[in-house]
Amino acid sequence: MTGERDPHELEAARIGLSGATLNVIDVGTGPAVLLLHGFPDRATMWRYQIRALVDAGHRVIAPDLRGFGDSDRPADPAAYSLGALTADVTDLLDHCGVDSVSIAAHDWGAPIGWGLAATEPDRVRHLAALSVGHPEAFMGAGLEQKQLSWYMLWFQFQAAEEQLPLDDWALFRRWIHGGIARGQDPDVDRQLADLERPGALVAGLNWYRANMPPAVFAQGSFGVELPPVGCPVLAIHGEHDPALGERQIIDSKKYVTGPWRYVKLPDVGHFFPVTAPEAVNELLIEFFA
Repeated sequence: MTGERDPHELEAARIGLSGATLNVIDVGTGPAVLLLHGFPDRATMWRYQIRALVDAGHRVIAPDLRGFGDSDRPADPAAYSLGALTADVTDLLDHCGVDSVSIAAHDWGAPIGWGLAATEPDRVRHLAALSVGHPEAFMGAGLEQKQLSWYMLWFQFQAAEEQLPLDDWALFRRWIHGGIARGQDPDVDRQLADLERPGALVAGLNWYRANMPPAVFAQGSFGVELPPVGCPVLAIHGEHDPALGERQIIDSKKYVTGPWRYVKLPDVGHFFPVTAPEAVNELLIEFFA
């Protein structure tokens, strides 16, 4: 039918906001769902969830967050503070005319989701936090989590920019993706192709440099007290996540006053929206309904 848009298309448009221009997928009609990715991803990591949620009757908004994908990559590390990143998201919702939204957020997207759910309770209907728990639960998860998060300190230094790409990103492939070689997993190759673009790796590392400097890493709190989260929360964790322990997401319940559900997905690692899409789709559709 001429002029009618296929709801399964994942075409994106660049949207100029007050702080940055973001590349945004916006498809479907119905109650709005916002999908927030993390490092080192882009909005298309949610492709299986986008299609399933559109089919379930949702409008889905999925941006390439600042520094990633085809969105702006500012040079200044301070441009990647959680305050600036959250402002991008709220500006985007305003631009899209969305007053209330359900959020699914993975990796670095999760702190943005937690912050919005806590500080703008009238705007967030549901929060699905994938892999990463409440910021205070993460910071208070003890020595085991700090050991798993060793890379956050390494990322503070230029050595990380120089060493990560060595030997066809061998450390990244072995550490995060279990040794997957080029050509074995299109998502790994897509992540690394993104990071190989001028300025992209530094932009991704700047998320850590702006928000997790050594002094913050060493202490057990961000020092900013968020209001409790009153909306329903679904927390999902992958059994074999190499960077995030289970305690930091289970302890997040302490910061939630609304309905809480925790799901541990067996036999998956960190990027389970891609590696276990059917399970994630089923959980999100049920939760957002």
